[in-house]
Amino acid sequence: MKRFKLLLLFAGLTLLLNCSKDEDSQPQVEQETDKSANLLATGDSAHDLLANTNFSNLLIEIGYVEGFQPSTTTMANFEDFLRDRTFKENITVQYLELPSPGKETLTLQEIADLETENRTAYNEGNTLAVYIYFADAPADGDDEEQNLVTLGSVYRNTSMVIYERTVRAIANRSALITISDVEEAVLSHEFGHLFGLVNLGSPMVALHEDAASTNHCDVAGCLMQAEIEFGGGLMGILESRALAGKGAAVPSLDAACLADLQANGGR
Repeated sequence: MKRFKLLLLFAGLTLLLNCSKDEDSQPQVEQETDKSANLLATGDSAHDLLANTNFSNLLIEIGYVEGFQPSTTTMANFEDFLRDRTFKENITVQYLELPSPGKETLTLQEIADLETENRTAYNEGNTLAVYIYFADAPADGDDEEQNLVTLGSVYRNTSMVIYERTVRAIANRSALITISDVEEAVLSHEFGHLFGLVNLGSPMVALHEDAASTNHCDVAGCLMQAEIEFGGGLMGILESRALAGKGAAVPSLDAACLADLQANGGR
């Protein structure tokens, strides 16, 4: 009887070990990240970025080419801008150093393709993720001789690019303006578009869209003026503010833009 029990015990242990090996040998299926909510049109996530209804946390992924990371001053001021305008409980910034794509210029499609290859942060649970790429090449179509250069662009609901090489080049021409001033102005302006400004996902409370430049503000001195996206226009605005002794070189959102954001769930 004792020997019979030992045989049963041995058989049971053998079966358990075989089952464990079978389970361990099963291929692990990696669950694919659902990216669809981050591949929508610009402005489609305006309410989610501003309000706390669906997402209480905001994750900003900064993808930057080596040597083109934004300054700590810029990012501190930018985070203050986001906290002033949204109801997000937690705002986190993570950095992703990337190799240069080796391009002389970049189209928005090429930038979107680079995002597909490199972006790691997507919406998950109660966290909404935004990707910002700091490029080492200018925008395709720039005309530096005419000072017609693009400083930043948005191209999806949670995606934008800052042309950091161009930002630094125009900032270095001025004794009044720092690179951080230009970075902050462009970052905040482009994120204003992600917030749905102007008439781009956050409906206008009062008419203030620039008839000559869609999705921009027609109020002089507002952060959402079209000139801020372009080198010559932005430098003129920043230097004028500096010479006038304004408290900060970077302009703020005007009352009309703030009303739009507050009506769509922001502060």
